[in-house]
Amino acid sequence: MSEPDGTELIPAPRRLVRDGARRGRLHQGTRLVAGPGTEGVARWLRATLGAATGLTFPDGGGAAPRLTLSVEPDLPPEGYRVVTGAADHLIQGGDAAGVLWGAQTFRQLLGPDAHRRAPLRPGRAWDLPAVTVEDAPRFAWRGLMLDVARHFLPKDQVLRHLDLMAAHKLNVLHLHLTDDQGWRIEIERYPRLTEIGSWRARTNFGHRASPLWEEKPHGGHYTRDDLREIVAYAAERHITVVPEIDIPGHSQAAIAAYPELGNTDVVDTSALTVWDTWGVSENVLAPTDHTLRFYEGVLEEVLDLFPSTFVHLGGDECVKDQWKRSATAQARIRELGLEGEDGLQAWFVRHFDNWLTARGRRLIGWDEILQGGLAPGAAVSSWRGYAGGVTAARAGHDVVMCPEQHVYLDHRQHDGPDEPVPIGYVRTLEDVFRFEPVPPELTPEEARHVLGTQANVWTEVMEDPARVDYQVFPRLVAFAEVAWSRLPASAERDFADFERRMTSHYRRLDALGVGYRPPGGPRPWQRRPGVLGRPIEGAPPNV
Repeated sequence: MSEPDGTELIPAPRRLVRDGARRGRLHQGTRLVAGPGTEGVARWLRATLGAATGLTFPDGGGAAPRLTLSVEPDLPPEGYRVVTGAADHLIQGGDAAGVLWGAQTFRQLLGPDAHRRAPLRPGRAWDLPAVTVEDAPRFAWRGLMLDVARHFLPKDQVLRHLDLMAAHKLNVLHLHLTDDQGWRIEIERYPRLTEIGSWRARTNFGHRASPLWEEKPHGGHYTRDDLREIVAYAAERHITVVPEIDIPGHSQAAIAAYPELGNTDVVDTSALTVWDTWGVSENVLAPTDHTLRFYEGVLEEVLDLFPSTFVHLGGDECVKDQWKRSATAQARIRELGLEGEDGLQAWFVRHFDNWLTARGRRLIGWDEILQGGLAPGAAVSSWRGYAGGVTAARAGHDVVMCPEQHVYLDHRQHDGPDEPVPIGYVRTLEDVFRFEPVPPELTPEEARHVLGTQANVWTEVMEDPARVDYQVFPRLVAFAEVAWSRLPASAERDFADFERRMTSHYRRLDALGVGYRPPGGPRPWQRRPGVLGRPIEGAPPNV
C-alpha cells in the first residue's frame, strides 16, 4: 500500500485533482484574507486550526503567502472549492457553510496533527498537497440524534460532539431532551420539571434484562444559558440544533414532577417517580385541556431558545392501556368523534402541529405520528425501517431516514464476547457504509421529500462519554460519508477505498481525542467484564 499523501479525504469529494508532485506550504508568514460573509469561518480557523498548528494567520493581503476565504455565487449551497498551491491557497464556498466545509477539508489536507488541540512543534511550517477539490453535499439534512435524557451528557460534551460533527460535515444535532428517565431542559414557568424530573434515584446498569443496578442518583439538566450557548456554538459551525420534547408517551419524568399531567383517574400519579429502568413506560400524558396548555407553555420557552424551523415532538411508543381504562380519555374520544385511542394520539399530535405552524415552525416526529393523518407541513423521522418514510413521502410529507436496522449506533458492532453490552442488531462499519437513505421504490418526485438522513444515539447502555465515543465512532464516519457523498455511477460504494482512507482518518480521530472502537476489536481497557461482556441471560438476540 502506498504512503498516505494527505488526500485521503472523508467524506469522499466529488472531484479531486492533484497538481502533480507539487506541495503547498503554510507557515507563520501566511496571511488570512476573509471575504464578506466568511468572518465566522475565519474565527473558527484561527481558533481551531491556529491552536493545532501554532500559526496565527494575521489579517492582510500583499505579497506574503495568503489563505483566502470567499463566498462564490457559482458554487451550490454548502458546496465548496479548495485550491492549494505553492504559496497561495483558496477556500471558496457557495455560502458561509460551504466555506466552513472547505476549511474542514483544508484541515484534513494538512494531516492528522492539524486536528490536535495544541501543536506538537510550535513554529513549524506545514506541507500539504497541491490539489483542487470541488464538492457539495447530497443531502441537506445530515444529522446526529443525541439522547441526553437516558444518560445526561454535560454541556462541554455536547459542545465537543458539535466539533466532531463539524469535522465530518454533519449539520443537524437532534437533541432528545425529555423521556421517562429524565427531563433535561430548564423551563422557567415549570421549575419542578428539572427540580424533580431531571433526577432518578438509581439506574439499571446495562440493558433492561440486566440484573445490575447502580444505586446512586443520576441526573442533570441544561439551563437556558447552557442551551443558548449550545445553539450559538452550533450556529458558528453551521449546525442546526433541533430540540425534541417527547409527547404523549415517554413522559413519566414530567408526570413525576407534575402528577396532574397523568391519567389520575386510573393511576395514583402522585406516587410516580422518574423511571429508573429502560423500555417503554405505560405512564403517558392525559388528553386534557390542562395538559395541552401545560405543553404549550413548555413549547413557548423551547421556541425562545431554539431558532430551528423544525421542532421534534416524538410521538413514538405511546402505550394506550391507561387511556383505555380512563373515563376522561374515553369521554374525549366520544366528544371529538375519534376512532379509538389511536385517533386520540393523532388528535394530540395534530393539536401541536397546528400550534407550531401558527408560529412559523414545523413539527417533525417519529413515524408513529402518521397514524391518523398529518398536516401538510409536518415531517417524519422514519425509524421503524423504511416503511414509514415511504408512506410519508408518497403522502407528500418530508422525511428524515434513520431506520434502526441501519443507523442506531447503540446497537452492537460485533457478535463476539468482548463487545460491551451486546444489544440490538450487529451493525459493522461496513454495514453503516452500505446504508442507502433513499428507498428504491420511491419515484424521483417522491424521493425529493427525503430531506436527508440521521444516525441515532440512544444512551440507555452508554453510561459515560467514553462509551458514547466507543459506540458512535468510527461508524459515524461511515454514516457521514453516506449523508454527504453522492452515490457513484455504479450505485455501489467502494468499501475497500473507504478502509484505505480510514487508515489516515483513525489518526485524525486519535488527534481529536476520540475513544473509537478499533478495527480489530475493543482494547483491553474497553472490555466490560462479567454480565456486561456477554449476552444477558434471557435477553432476546435482537432487542
